[in-house]
Amino acid sequence: RQLTLHLRRQMGRAINAKRVYRLMRLQGIQSVIRRKRKKYVGSTPQQVAENVLNRNFEAEAPNQKWVTDVTEFKYGNGQKAYLSAIKDLHDKSIVAYVLGHSNNNSLVFRTLELALQAAPESRSLLHSDRGFQYTSLHFKQMLDEAELTQSMSRVGCCIDNGPMESFWGTLKCEKYYLHTYRTFEELQKDIDAYIHFYNNERLQAKLNGLSPIEFRTKAA
Repeated sequence: RQLTLHLRRQMGRAINAKRVYRLMRLQGIQSVIRRKRKKYVGSTPQQVAENVLNRNFEAEAPNQKWVTDVTEFKYGNGQKAYLSAIKDLHDKSIVAYVLGHSNNNSLVFRTLELALQAAPESRSLLHSDRGFQYTSLHFKQMLDEAELTQSMSRVGCCIDNGPMESFWGTLKCEKYYLHTYRTFEELQKDIDAYIHFYNNERLQAKLNGLSPIEFRTKAA
């Protein structure tokens, strides 16, 4: 598209973008920005839930609404780590998190177990995307046993889980992107330190200038 626009200006004539694309392919010329992602064959989910949260990201009390997701980090020689976390929409605190070597069911299940241990009396709404862990029957069974209400983003609508995506961006910009990690242990140490800082010391304007834990304590 960029090349087509420049050719039109330089030559002063109408040029079809599809023709430019065809000629680029013949010459082996490829854009380096916004390449098309590989298409993956989606699996059929075992179960899905409605978007109960419906982008209503305000909560009147702690443990009323939780959002969760998994994100990827790289370290060493192309190795990957995966962070699963649950965030409380009332005070923006990270209720529970687990960093692991694989993006699998146990990573997500363990995160939920830690959240329930931290807030055993909660009957939260838990919102996620439609990742395979969250659509599994076992995850639904865990929610039912804890009397939690399940909510899921619509297909392809990452903004439905905006607060969790926002936290990933904050974590990566303020900590991860500033360092190079050689080992899993180095990455784990910094993530532990950052989440502790985020929960206890990072002041937020939306929380009246308090940290998440300060705001949570005041509400309690």
